[in-house]
This record gives sequence, structure tokens and C-alpha cells, in this order.
Amino acid sequence: MDQKLGYSKYDHQNKETDDSRNGYSKKTVTSSLGEIDPDISRDLLGEFGPQVVKKEQNDIPNIED
Repeated sequence: MDQKLGYSKYDHQNKETDDSRNGYSKKTVTSSLGEIDPDISRDLLGEFGPQVVKKEQNDIPNIED
């Protein structure tokens, strides 16, 4: 999220964008280890795309790799 927004979590003085952090959303995904409930970061404009568990993805069978 720091790279996408261009400033670290508590460094508002260097903010040069209209976008900002907007909390987390819950998601349940299924893996070979069972169900996992990760917190997915959100941004205000909805442009952030998580890298490990993509949007709309519910099954991650090889997450331990």
C-alpha cells in the first residue's frame, strides 16, 4: 500500500495524492491448509489490487509455496 500511495502509513506530511488508506475488508479463502481469513487492505479510490490473494479469488490451493 505504501508504494501505491507514495507515502508510509503515518507520514501524512509527504502525501501528494487524493487517495488514502481506507481500512481493511474481511475475506475467507480456501487453501490446502483449510480456511484462512486474511485482512485485505483498501484504498479510498478502490484502485489497490492485492498481490497474494487477488480480488474475486476464493481458492488458493498452493499458498504455502
